[in-house]
Amino acid sequence: MANFKNPRANRPHLRSVSITGVGSQVPDRVLANADLEKMVETTDEWITTRTGIRERRIAAPDEATSDLAVAAARKALASAGITADQVDLIIVATITPDMPFPSTACLVQHKLGATRAAAFDIEAACSGFVYALDIASHFVASHTYNTVLVIGAEKMSSVVDWTDRNTCVLFGDGAGAAVLQNRPNAHGLLTTCLGSDGGKAGLLELPAGGSACPATADSVSKRLHFLRMDGKETFKNAVNAMVAAANEALSRCGVTVADVKCIIPHQANQRIMSAVAERLDAREDQLFVNVDRYGNTSAASVAIALDGAVAAGRIRRGDLVLLVVFGAGLTWGAALIEW
Repeated sequence: MANFKNPRANRPHLRSVSITGVGSQVPDRVLANADLEKMVETTDEWITTRTGIRERRIAAPDEATSDLAVAAARKALASAGITADQVDLIIVATITPDMPFPSTACLVQHKLGATRAAAFDIEAACSGFVYALDIASHFVASHTYNTVLVIGAEKMSSVVDWTDRNTCVLFGDGAGAAVLQNRPNAHGLLTTCLGSDGGKAGLLELPAGGSACPATADSVSKRLHFLRMDGKETFKNAVNAMVAAANEALSRCGVTVADVKCIIPHQANQRIMSAVAERLDAREDQLFVNVDRYGNTSAASVAIALDGAVAAGRIRRGDLVLLVVFGAGLTWGAALIEW
C-alpha cells in the first residue's frame, strides 16, 4: 500500500467519501467494425489501427439514456448493499439527456423509486463522471447527504452523424454508476482536479438545438444537430490536459504514478491513452482499457471502465486508483481514490 498525503485530512469538519458500490449497463446490440464497413467508406483495419476500437454497443430505438442509467444504478445500489429509498441525491452526467427538460436525473429518480432523493443533471461531456464525483463528494463530506448516486450515461448514437466516417466509428452507448458514502476508517476519494477552456469549445461540439441555434428546417438540413469534431486538435489537447490533471492529482497526494495500482483514462481511443501513459511514465499494464469493446461512451466511459476493473479483480481494497478524463468544453479532470 502506498504512503500518501490526504489533502482532505486537514479539514476535520469534513468526513471521508468512498465509493461503496459500482455498476454498469450497455445495450445488447453490438455494432462491429465490419458492420460500419457497409455503412460508410471505412475498414476494420483503419478503425482498429487508429482508435483501438473493434466494436461498440448501440441502444435500441426505444431505449433512452435514462433506461441505461437506471439499469446501471440498480447494479451499483446492489453492489453497495442498499436500496433506492436510501439514496439522498442523484446526479446524472450526460450530453444526451432524454429531453432538454426535465432532467434525466429526475426521470431516473422516478424509475428507481428513489422517492427521498433530490436529482439534477450536469454537462461536462466526456469529463462528466469525474465532475459529478467531485460535486457529490462535497455533499457527503459536508454531512449534507449520506448517500449520493452518481451516474454517467449516454446514448451517443442519437447524436452521431452516421454519414461522417471520421466520427461515427468512435462512439457507443452505455451507462456506469457509483454510490458515494462515508466509509469509517477509510480515506476514499483523496483529491479531484478539474479544468476547462471554453476558448476551444469549437473543437468538439453539437452546434444546434440550443438557444444560440434553435431547431429549424434549415439547421436540420445542414446536419447541425450532430456531433462535430476537429480530431487532430482534440487529440493534442486531450493528451496535454489529461497528463497535467493526473500529475496535479498525484502531486497533491505526494505519490508517483508507480504507486497507483490502476489507471482508468477516458476511453476515447487507444492512441490517446497510450500517449498519456507514456507521458506519465506509466506502464501499459497499469491502464485499464475497454475501448476495444465499447468505443467512446462519453460521460459513461470511465464509469463503465471502473466497474469493469473492479469486476476483473484489477482493483482491491486499499489500492490507489487514478481516473483521468477529457471532453468537450473543453473540460478535463482527474480523481485519485484509495479504494
